[in-house]
Amino acid sequence: MPEPVPLSAEAPLLRAAAEGDSAAFETLVRPHLGMFFRVIDRILGNEAESQDALQDALITLFRELPNFQGASKFSTWAYRICVNQALMARRKRVRRREDAIEDLMPRFGDDGHHMSEDIVLDWSEDAEALVMVQQEELKSRVRAGLDRLSDDQRAVFVLRDLEGWNTEEIADHLGITRELVRQRVHRARLALRALLPEFAPTGGVR
Repeated sequence: MPEPVPLSAEAPLLRAAAEGDSAAFETLVRPHLGMFFRVIDRILGNEAESQDALQDALITLFRELPNFQGASKFSTWAYRICVNQALMARRKRVRRREDAIEDLMPRFGDDGHHMSEDIVLDWSEDAEALVMVQQEELKSRVRAGLDRLSDDQRAVFVLRDLEGWNTEEIADHLGITRELVRQRVHRARLALRALLPEFAPTGGVR
């Protein structure tokens, strides 16, 4: 994988790319393409759609680069545009009803037993074929669970538990309250808890 461009070399590349230099733009984005695709694919859950969304995101990045103010690293700014593109692509699908996950929800009252702060899934490879099969089954179940979430719930779950954003960052980026972020993450975790009962609830959403 290409190394990220040093900060000292980023400014001239940004200026050149903003003026339409496609080679400079390619140099800027190439080291981060894996990260960009990962977050898009986690939100969309479909490789073909994710590839299309990545291409659309790159076009948007190239078009919007003259407006980049340099308040953050280029990769951070570009990453968030990729998130936005994934969310827009997902909204183009037939929208699921907000109660679509109710069939997955465990039937118990709000007694304080919530999903843990972090869902840790071990995707490490193992030499044993049985373990590999179990892992593939687990991945399939997680993807199926994510597909049962509404667009909004999947977005906050991916950003919070898979990408590691904190509640305030997600709220600011999506333009919603921190409490709403917590509610959506909580409901998403409850749904996945029902699908993956081996992950016991131990705490709440901070």
